[in-house]
Amino acid sequence: MKRIFVIGACVFSVGQVQAQVDIATAQGIASKNMCFSCHAADHKVVGPAYRDVAEKYKGNPNAMAMLMKKVKNGGSGVWGTVQMPPNPGISDTDLKVVLTWVLAGAPKQ
Repeated sequence: MKRIFVIGACVFSVGQVQAQVDIATAQGIASKNMCFSCHAADHKVVGPAYRDVAEKYKGNPNAMAMLMKKVKNGGSGVWGTVQMPPNPGISDTDLKVVLTWVLAGAPKQ
């Protein structure tokens, strides 16, 4: 029984380190792509807070695909009338990292 606990603790620790790296990476990508010009994790700027986005799409299995399309193509009407400009220059890989962080509630490091 003690071995199971030790193994579980090691796996939990590795998972925590990975989550921290993903947060830093996601925030770096978001910063590089000017996402923070219109969004913040915990409050509305021009666009919605990332935590509000996470809450709106919680449990939606299509959220990732839908948000990838929205970021790439831009649009309006979901959060009001302000137009979200298209961001076609962000790679799909980078966008998935950022959106994974957003959909997790945009946790801080």
